[in-house]
Amino acid sequence: MTTGFGIYVHLPWCVQKCPYCDFNSHGLRNDALPEDAYVDALERDIALEAGHIEQHGNTRAASSVFFGGGTPSLFSARAIGRILDRINTEIGLSADAEVTLEANPGAVEHGSFTELRAAGVNRLSLGAQSFDDHALATLGRVHRAQETVAAVQALRAAGFDNFNLDLMYALPDQTLEQAQSDLEQALDLEPSHLSHYQLTLEPNTLFYQKPPSLPDDDSAWEMHQSSLARLAERGFDQYEVSAYARDGLSSRHNTTYWRFGDYVGVGAGAHGKLTHREGHVERSQRTRHPAAYMATDFDDADARGARRVSEHDLCFEYPLNVLRLKNEPLRVTEFERLTGVPATALQPSLDEAIGRGLLHKSREGRYDKTELGWRFLNDLQAQFLVPEQ
Repeated sequence: MTTGFGIYVHLPWCVQKCPYCDFNSHGLRNDALPEDAYVDALERDIALEAGHIEQHGNTRAASSVFFGGGTPSLFSARAIGRILDRINTEIGLSADAEVTLEANPGAVEHGSFTELRAAGVNRLSLGAQSFDDHALATLGRVHRAQETVAAVQALRAAGFDNFNLDLMYALPDQTLEQAQSDLEQALDLEPSHLSHYQLTLEPNTLFYQKPPSLPDDDSAWEMHQSSLARLAERGFDQYEVSAYARDGLSSRHNTTYWRFGDYVGVGAGAHGKLTHREGHVERSQRTRHPAAYMATDFDDADARGARRVSEHDLCFEYPLNVLRLKNEPLRVTEFERLTGVPATALQPSLDEAIGRGLLHKSREGRYDKTELGWRFLNDLQAQFLVPEQ
């Protein structure tokens, strides 16, 4: 199974912070975007990571780059091109690399889609979230529904056929009919990929501190089940918990995460995962605040914020990710290959999950989720969260 090798670039600023967002993002308010200073820091960070890969990692060209945020579309195409050029010079990009950039329909100059494509971006992800203007205002979004429609028209005119729409359901006071209408309007724009997920109240957000009135669990489940049927009718394959794709155009970058592949993370608060030549797995994390990040001494290897992942943690992290892929099994041979941990370490949890009807052993070394296991995925994943001896 191919896992890929990705590069995640975090661009942390937004026009304003949404009340449901728990990502490492920072509202600009009236401040100017420090574009050049931040890209300078990213270039130093990329060089540091490239040196580490050369010395310790498994060197190969990146199969995907993902610009996330924040709102990456606040950055100019010139800045995005600088970053991609440095990645290609220091680490390398495969000829067919998937290069995704997240864009907010209300925070992008539509003429810049052509420039972004020329800079090397070949996939866009639009944060639509809803097509109801009242819901968008409640969510703190800076765009309106018509701006999403206009953005899709503009990106198509710029030559982008492969694009994702982010769409949420179970919004404050949302009815089933409103959720269905949102989905239909998204489908009418004919994206190649849809991220369709339930609004949840996350700690350290305004919505968590002052909860809005959300649909109850039964209503949210009905919205989800209704969307599954409609997406299937329109040719979308659900390949992950909240990810749907047409024509095999699943997100290559995110699939690298879920298959437990390696990836570099650069930018404020960015996470990375690399497998050393010696066989152990390392995770890294940059300092979170943008000002502190830009002031980082990238000549110091400690700037990577790296730590070795224990065998105990790998026995949870691996199934936590791979079980999210709907139609892919958990293969113990892949677990051993990607973690260096013997498969026997997973066996007690596998046996317990089989006993609870959450997994079944389809053939030697291969474990598939049952229908019950897929519906109660959190319970299945929790089977592998065992106390450390």
